[in-house]
Amino acid sequence: MNVGTIILAAGDSSRMGGGVKQLLPYKGQSLIRRITETALALQRGPVVVVLGAERAQIVPELADLPVTLVDNPNWPTGQASSLKTGLAALYLTKKEIETVLVLHTDQPLVSLGLLLHMVDVRKENGAGIVACRYGTQLGVPALFYRDYINELLQLDGDKGVQWVIVRHRSDCAEVPFEAGSIDLNSKRDIELFQQVQIQSQ
Repeated sequence: MNVGTIILAAGDSSRMGGGVKQLLPYKGQSLIRRITETALALQRGPVVVVLGAERAQIVPELADLPVTLVDNPNWPTGQASSLKTGLAALYLTKKEIETVLVLHTDQPLVSLGLLLHMVDVRKENGAGIVACRYGTQLGVPALFYRDYINELLQLDGDKGVQWVIVRHRSDCAEVPFEAGSIDLNSKRDIELFQQVQIQSQ
């Protein structure tokens, strides 16, 4: 099964108080480098990284990786514009995309094992959507069969992939991923997260 991956990394760092969220360090890597290398390790198809507000700072971090970097000048309008930009770039890269995987930069515990498991779930039960569950939420990482691409393209403003997932719960397989609720938006978030990691060892 070929998988086109879109990493949404166009947002600004308004809650950072200085610095770039996508470049926050975790275990010796920036968040954007970490999620991009994880996506590449899946080895199932092209990887597109959608940039916007912090493009100039992020590009050097990924310059040596075999990914497609695309700029979304409309990033302030919301996540939907970045998703559309990523889908267009995937289509230009490889028209025969069977499934689309959507990732965010601020979930540090997304692993290759998780992504491989999602692909296996899609193969085994044929669900059109495979989404991760954390708490009461279903969201990214999320995998969409190509039948849903047109619907993803209809999203606008701040509507993310969750809108499509909720509308099609009967065609959505759930993968438990409680660590998906960890959302790193500031240096303080990183510090608190690292303290919890140390305490749990």
